Amino acid sequence: MAGELTATAQRVQDALAALGVASQVVELPASTRSAAEAAQAIGCRVEQIAKSLVFRGLSTDRPVLAIVSGSNRVDEGRLGELTAEAVAKADADYVRQRTGYAIGGVPPVGHVQSLVCLIDEDLFQYDTIWAAAGTPRAVFRLTPADLQRITAGRVVSVKRESASSSCD
Repeated sequence: MAGELTATAQRVQDALAALGVASQVVELPASTRSAAEAAQAIGCRVEQIAKSLVFRGLSTDRPVLAIVSGSNRVDEGRLGELTAEAVAKADADYVRQRTGYAIGGVPPVGHVQSLVCLIDEDLFQYDTIWAAAGTPRAVFRLTPADLQRITAGRVVSVKRESASSSCD
């Protein structure tokens, strides 16, 4: 994990420093492209992975960033309610164009364009969480409160409930 960061991971490290976050980006030998891979490589629970998922507003083409606990799936209908327009999962070209990063490595900060940000309330169950840092092998640790502060994200319920769930 020691050594120089790739240019992309260094961009995230620089963004964190500019935002006053003391966290250190690390590049791991194993892939962190999926939440399960990240949790295994880091040695944490999959729920502690803050996955950055980019959606596209269907009316405005506005990018929406949902930062979601690794074990949760996004309820796109709920996301649409929260953003006041229907949304769809963005394709790889849209994600790279709006964030500057490839799917699997999108960090919560350091994007080339401003994104509406919604943060999964389930992340606040943990003292520390881990987020992608620009590449499918780079991550950094932070607190949920720091995540909210540096993204100006709104903390909401965005997870898809299972069919057996009786109420919310």
